[in-house]
Amino acid sequence: MTAGAALLLFTAACSSTEDSTNDNAQNSEAEEESAEAEENTGSEENNSGEEENAGSEEANDEENSSEEEQPEEISVDFYPQMEGDPEDYPRAAMETSEGTMEMMFFPEQAPLAVENFFTLAEEGYYDGVPFHRIIDNFMIQGGDPTATGTGGESAFGEPFEDEFDPSLAHFRGALAMANSGPATNGSQFFIVDADASQLSEEMFEGSGFPESTVSYYLEEGGTPHLDFRHTVFGYVYEGMDVVDSLSSVETNGADKPIEDVVIESIEIIEAPES
Repeated sequence: MTAGAALLLFTAACSSTEDSTNDNAQNSEAEEESAEAEENTGSEENNSGEEENAGSEEANDEENSSEEEQPEEISVDFYPQMEGDPEDYPRAAMETSEGTMEMMFFPEQAPLAVENFFTLAEEGYYDGVPFHRIIDNFMIQGGDPTATGTGGESAFGEPFEDEFDPSLAHFRGALAMANSGPATNGSQFFIVDADASQLSEEMFEGSGFPESTVSYYLEEGGTPHLDFRHTVFGYVYEGMDVVDSLSSVETNGADKPIEDVVIESIEIIEAPES
């Protein structure tokens, strides 16, 4: 079974985090599309369950049917976020109004997203741009110069495709592209701040996620329901206390900070090889 199919099974197990899923890191224009897509996903899962039950009644072999539908586990040998040495990767320091965080980037797995971020950062595109959407113990989102959640443009002048890799996941500290659906990446990004308190081993049963991926999620926290929906292209390896501080600011009903918290500048420590 593909990674995307494994995600569908996992999403069903994430019903306790449905509100967070509906409030995922996408721009405001896309929230209705996201909700509709998830509603459709739920319908598909229900239909699949009905078909499975029908097949079980007909064949009178429900156990065998369930075994046949178990997804194959995705194989991952190395996790750059958890196991990589930051000095072996491109790096940047993001200075914010709450302090500085340092990030490592993964051009091998997500070359377009990394190029996009570094190009925009070098042009000063993100300087002075606020984090316009913050949900405590979930994520902080920025990169939109209009601060509306609907603005921003990629370094390529048009949206670019998603880049999914099973070795990169939405662990706590992950830097990922915000989007409004498949292949709609622009300038907006988010940083995962969710801890492990919302996760359990039972939620991963039958998901097809590698055992090590599950272990890292349970240890570090994160938002696994966003895997294979958003491109992970970086990781905060130093300064998660700053992310926590940003995540805890007061927000209004639209998850926008009452007082602006901004990206003051981004310093390139080590640029990707061209």
